[in-house]
Amino acid sequence: MATVTTNGPIQALITTKLRQRFLPSHLTVVCESYMHNVPKGAEKHFNVQIVSEEFEGKSVIQRHRLVNECLAEELAGPVHALRIDAVPTSKWKGQEPAPSPACRGGGHL
Repeated sequence: MATVTTNGPIQALITTKLRQRFLPSHLTVVCESYMHNVPKGAEKHFNVQIVSEEFEGKSVIQRHRLVNECLAEELAGPVHALRIDAVPTSKWKGQEPAPSPACRGGGHL
């Protein structure tokens, strides 16, 4: 079953879309907007870790494209940045994603 951290409506929508599209064995969606120069409560920066059979035999770029296609509406609108860790089920060993880099400044309103 997927493990998910949800807070806001955009985060919940991303979670739902990824669950429906990829049927993940593991899914974590974290809003990292608080780490960036955005208004409080903004949902603009996300970190996604997803494990799915769908990613078997696909390159990292192919896996990222699949996730980007699934979330195209959100990426065209409210979401400014999406960090993706898409792992094939056969490669999943419970690893934690690497920490996200610190904000380099700039406004993303």
